Amino acid sequence: MARTPLLTTRVLLVCAAIGVATGILGGIAGWVTLPVLAGPAFLYGLVLGSHVLPGIIAQEVLRRPLVALVTHVIAALIASAFNPAWTLRFLGTALLFGAIQEGVAALTRYRAWGAWRFFLSAAVIGVFVAIVVFFAAHLGVQPLWAQIAYLVLSVLGPIAWTAVGMAVGTALSRAGVARR
Repeated sequence: MARTPLLTTRVLLVCAAIGVATGILGGIAGWVTLPVLAGPAFLYGLVLGSHVLPGIIAQEVLRRPLVALVTHVIAALIASAFNPAWTLRFLGTALLFGAIQEGVAALTRYRAWGAWRFFLSAAVIGVFVAIVVFFAAHLGVQPLWAQIAYLVLSVLGPIAWTAVGMAVGTALSRAGVARR
């Protein structure tokens, strides 16, 4: 008896559409990264947080395994067209964020799709990014208020973008993008 594949053509096409749309946003985020880091570096968490969108929207719409990871990779490839020098950064971020989102979903065996699950993955991403970028971008040389603002915004950025992604995903589902 033939089994239905995990990632059907329909699922892959939805992932591709979401990946292209969010990849354009990722490309824009890539453009503003250097000016933000050179200026108001404490805002970088809000910029980087936008990269949670591909997986959040895909999981909210499709509620299936691997859709976050696939959509993240497609979005990273699209974002790379805007800034080819950052291709490895886009792909690394896509794999990291997608793996965290898939990991949290896998912990619930892809059965729990409440808002808490999405916000949990966003918080994990935010804490991880806050710590890594703080040291990688040498934000310790910033004034104390900027360091605190950076850490808070780095955790809240992915959470805020997750709320946006959930709203978009819900609207797409209501529009019939992912009939079950």
